[in-house]
Amino acid sequence: MIRTVEPQPPASAPVLAAYSYCEAVTGQQARNFAYGIRLLPTPKRRAMSALYAFSRRVDDIGDGPLANDVKVTRLEDTRALLTRIRDGAVDEDDTDPVAVALAHAAEHFPIPLGGLDELIDGVQMDVRGETYETWDDLKVYCRCVAGAIGRLSLGVFGTERGARGAERAPEYADILGLALQLTNILRDVREDAEGGRTYLPADDLAKFGCSDGFGGPTPSEGSDFAGLVHFEVRRARALFAEGYRLLPLLDRRSGACVAAMAGIYRRLLDRIERDPGAVLRGRVSLPGREKAYVAVRGLSGLDTRHVTRRTVRRRA
Repeated sequence: MIRTVEPQPPASAPVLAAYSYCEAVTGQQARNFAYGIRLLPTPKRRAMSALYAFSRRVDDIGDGPLANDVKVTRLEDTRALLTRIRDGAVDEDDTDPVAVALAHAAEHFPIPLGGLDELIDGVQMDVRGETYETWDDLKVYCRCVAGAIGRLSLGVFGTERGARGAERAPEYADILGLALQLTNILRDVREDAEGGRTYLPADDLAKFGCSDGFGGPTPSEGSDFAGLVHFEVRRARALFAEGYRLLPLLDRRSGACVAAMAGIYRRLLDRIERDPGAVLRGRVSLPGREKAYVAVRGLSGLDTRHVTRRTVRRRA
């Protein structure tokens, strides 16, 4: 069971500067993530920013313009840095602020840093150009790049003392990560295709006549693109429903953070479901005011109470 840690002693000036850098990276680059972590108390918000900044570095290597052999080298260098962090070999005066912040966060929260190794493994799959025949194959990738982030985040959030079923929290965090990643895949289907990547399972593409890919603003003639999208939306909704069982296991502000981040993606999924072709015409997103509403809803605890009532009915 993962529990919330005790209050931390004040951080040193170099550590605070490192956290400030990570929070700046998060604020500038995290479109949806930042709305959730704003709801956290300061120590948890800083730790989540450190996790985001390190994860962003890994993702940027995979998505950048470097040659694949250079990407492989950079990813292994990043893995070596992670090993130094895990071994406690990063000093406060280290020149890498992300390493300093993550090392401090890992010292004060039970963060399972192996999840960042999994993230690197997932980005290496991207560099190799792997494709996925089945949903079970794609789940392996999604667990690396998103489920692992859910489990890492749970190390910061902790679980409420005495929460019934808290031993399943890592499982729910992992499943919620899968739901977010599948939503990402649907949203970015054309952008990924233009970059030479296909994530949706080949057997799903074949089932709906979409094996030719998504290189244009309209579906291929004779394909059932809307049917494919609705099929994947149902899969994502089932994952969200299961992953949301994490919410009652968290304290109020951690639950609000998760509800805000997941709520933004669920609303993206709603938009994609209403107009499947939109993902071929451009990037589907939510306006800032709607994201802010989702964050306020998360802070109110509405989603947590809904999940709690549903769980009680099941037990009855």
